[in-house]
Amino acid sequence: QVQLVEAGGRLVQAGDSLRLSCAASGRTGSYYSMAWFRQAPGKEREFVATITYGGGSTYYADSVKGRFTVSGDNARSTMYLQMNSLKPDDTALYYCAYQIGRLSPPYTNYAMRYAYWGQGTQVTVSS
Repeated sequence: QVQLVEAGGRLVQAGDSLRLSCAASGRTGSYYSMAWFRQAPGKEREFVATITYGGGSTYYADSVKGRFTVSGDNARSTMYLQMNSLKPDDTALYYCAYQIGRLSPPYTNYAMRYAYWGQGTQVTVSS
């Protein structure tokens, strides 16, 4: 089992920056994929960004490309999401996801490909 704990979500204003973190523990390995998804009220969960360890590849949703940066600290099994130029449309519950092994696009974008999930951290962007 893998446990995931997200942190860093809060209320910010449009244009602000915010950094989320996701700490993995338990039966983590050295070769895995981690991702951020988000879900706004009344909408489906959507892919935001992913990073694969053992290769360090990153992929982003078009809606956040150029504004968000995903990174990781492999030694601490922690993933980060640096979010800049936040918009009200970025308001959502942000989830961390984990899958053993390396995922490649387009499978990185599919929530069903990730076996482990955190509880989410709320990001609210006011206009």
